[in-house]
Amino acid sequence: MTPSYGGLALEIVVPVYNEEAVLERSITRLAEYLTNEMPSTWKITIADNASTDRTPVIAARLSEHLPNVEYRRLEVKGRGYALRDAWSASDAKVLAYLDVDLSTDLAALPPLVAPLLSGHSDISIGTRLGQSSRVSRGPKREFISRSYNFLLRRTMQVRFSDAQCGFKAIRADVARRLLPHVEDNGWFFDTELLIIAERSGLRIHEIPVDWVDDPDSRVDIKQTALDDLRGMVRVAGSLVNGVIPVQALYAELGRRPIVPSGRPSFFGQVLRFGLVGVASTLAFALLYLMLQGPFGSQEANFLALLITAVGNTAANRRFTFGISGPEKLFVQQFQGLLVFLLAWTVTSSSLVVLHAGTPDASPNLELLTLTAANIFATLLRFVLLRLWVFRARGNDKRSGLVALQPFAESAQ
Repeated sequence: MTPSYGGLALEIVVPVYNEEAVLERSITRLAEYLTNEMPSTWKITIADNASTDRTPVIAARLSEHLPNVEYRRLEVKGRGYALRDAWSASDAKVLAYLDVDLSTDLAALPPLVAPLLSGHSDISIGTRLGQSSRVSRGPKREFISRSYNFLLRRTMQVRFSDAQCGFKAIRADVARRLLPHVEDNGWFFDTELLIIAERSGLRIHEIPVDWVDDPDSRVDIKQTALDDLRGMVRVAGSLVNGVIPVQALYAELGRRPIVPSGRPSFFGQVLRFGLVGVASTLAFALLYLMLQGPFGSQEANFLALLITAVGNTAANRRFTFGISGPEKLFVQQFQGLLVFLLAWTVTSSSLVVLHAGTPDASPNLELLTLTAANIFATLLRFVLLRLWVFRARGNDKRSGLVALQPFAESAQ
């Protein structure tokens, strides 16, 4: 893991606020571990964000008596402020941070930073939700953590499993590009950083960790959860509106496929779209039958279409039209929503016509009518997806002409 260029390989930032009870014990333990187990050059930075107890005195004493330990004082409260300040001033190749309680077993530290020192990955995070992770914490915090990460994956469409574990590392060159686009300076700071990184095509490496809850944690869980929800809404809006330049970041930093995937032929698109359509239609029918009783036919139709439309658009983007990466992701999702609204109009109109002619139509007849309307809407959706949402551009068009040329020549 020793970098060939020389210099400082790793800087570990420990953000602290009023941690006089555990600071000396934790920093001493961390320094001893790094001395004995870390082959690369390293430094520990105690990042104090406006502590009002004896934390500054203890931190200053530790920096004087322990080698490779420094102390930074920031007169503003906030973990994000502390990390941003320390990381921006660092000259290390890899930047990391640990919670001061050292809840995560330090044995996970070498595998956390190794992929970054080698250049294999861009960001590395510990996860408490991996199959081989070993975690000891109360049921309340377990439920809140799992619920938050589940919501994050479903709403932001991220793939990393644990956004909140205080055990992360990032390559310094990547941090310099991403930090200006991270707005939060509190507990949502690293979640926002991870969302932007993944949207920019960076590789996030996860390692399972052993983690023991700190019973003396003073984190306001309720307020933190509310701040996180507000942060998710803000970041989603910034991504949709293009405030965060993920396409430019992807072009500069993103890891593109080794072999770019080709766009399927027209016949391949038809076949793949049909497979996705069959799966979506079956899912719609099942959801409609489940929702029709408690919500009514029109509401059940809308909800079933909305749920299946989300998966349908994502599947067609990747599987049918061979599009991957973050480019125009949110624009295409919005266009897919417009296509969904058109499909909903078609199917809703079919129910209106059915009820006008047969007021006492049975649920089975409603389902039959909606299925027929969905077939028409599916054909319309394919045309709109192919010619509007996921239309071929540039090389894709030329590739399509080349692919069709043998058919044209044989027809002459």
